[in-house]
Parts: sequence; structure tokens; C-alpha cells
Amino acid sequence: MRASLTPIQGLLEIYPKVLQDARGYFFESYQHKKLKELGIKDLFIQDNQSFSSKGVLRGIHFQNSPSQQSKLIRVIKGRVLDVAVDLRPDSPTFGRHHATILDDVEHKLFYMPEGFGHGFLALEDTILAYKCTDYWDPAAEGGILWSDPELAIDWGVASPNVSEKDQKLPTFKEFTNSLNR
Repeated sequence: MRASLTPIQGLLEIYPKVLQDARGYFFESYQHKKLKELGIKDLFIQDNQSFSSKGVLRGIHFQNSPSQQSKLIRVIKGRVLDVAVDLRPDSPTFGRHHATILDDVEHKLFYMPEGFGHGFLALEDTILAYKCTDYWDPAAEGGILWSDPELAIDWGVASPNVSEKDQKLPTFKEFTNSLNR
């Protein structure tokens, strides 16, 4: 297992060692000791899995304090454009995002520490799984509008399939104004 740094401190793209032959493949999708060696010391306590049809966009979601979550994300089947938005007010990259492709060929994992918003676009029918460091707390749920021009995320599609709830999320500016209250 090896990690690749991203332009945003804390975000890691993780490449597991995939053993493959005529029978198929095998890899460790989670191994605490190896992740700890890469600098990830989180204790993951909940696993989530979702299915999204091609063209579905979910996000940008996060949980507020005290229920913030670090996430370790991977695709079981399919392919997504996965996006992390830095929502840490004291970060030099506050408001910037990093996008990466996760799929069932490369088996790359995406590590996102607390303080990030998360969204993804299913580029084909996809099963996505992720580990979390805290339980889902509906009272702590937050989000930012996926299409906010200030974030300038290039999703690569003009009209994704977005839930009504996600279409009504606040803008990044509204989010930052709420921090100053």
C-alpha cells in the first residue's frame, strides 16, 4: 500500500497492492497498521455503502462538530468522480477542492480527514463504500451546493441527476457567513 499526496494537506490517494491473475484479483481494502504507517491514525467505527446510477451526483455533504467524520472512500463496482472540498477555516486551502477518479479497476482509496465536504458523480452505475470515524448524526448534517460557481468544481456534466435536497443546499458564501456567527 502506498499513498500519494494531493495539493490539499490531509487528503491522500491510497493505492493498495493488487494481486491479479487469471482467476481474478485480491487486495487489502483496509489494514489499520499499513494505514497508520501512511499517517492515518483514525479509528473507523461505521461503514457505509451506496448504489448510484450513472449520472447521479451526491453532495457536497459533511457533518458539523462535534460529529465530524474522517472518511476512507472506495468504489466496489463502477466509476466515480470523487470530490473533497476543504472546509477548515484555518487552512491555507480553505474553499479549494480536489477531485479524483475512483473505480473498480485501479481500486484506489481516497482518505478525507475531518473538515472536508464530500461529493461524487457516478460516471457509470456504481457501488461506493466508505468508512467513517463517527456515526451519522442527522442534527449535525451539513452541505454546500454542488454547482456553486465560487467552488468552480468541473463535474464534467451539465445536468446531473441531483436530489431535491442537494439542489437546495447553501452556497459556499452562505456556509462561510454561518461560521462567523
